Amino acid sequence: MQYAILCYDSEEVVCAWNKEQDQAAVAALGTVTKKWAADKRLGAVGRLMPTTTATTVRKGKEPIVMDGPFAETKEQLLGFFIIDCETLEQAIAAAKELAQASTSSPGMFEVRPLKMFQARRQT
Repeated sequence: MQYAILCYDSEEVVCAWNKEQDQAAVAALGTVTKKWAADKRLGAVGRLMPTTTATTVRKGKEPIVMDGPFAETKEQLLGFFIIDCETLEQAIAAAKELAQASTSSPGMFEVRPLKMFQARRQT
């Protein structure tokens, strides 16, 4: 089963990091993802651009296009990890590894089972 581990934190804090702080945060999480890659459990990993770059399409009879994220929140979705796990407990343990390696505070990692609609890009 694949799980998405969604990374939430204060965008204001994370976007204010200098280059060294950002590289240290990426390196710390990299220690975890390298282990998962060696075990052939690591899927896609993505870091989202700031919410100021977001465009939202709100559904309705006529969809409405808006600048920015869909909601005001204290913590924003900053990125994700896709990982193969046999159980939810294993996925939670993986999220705990990320939480321990994370240099950001407070932050959180949300674990969700992933249902694939299209496993890869069609050509």
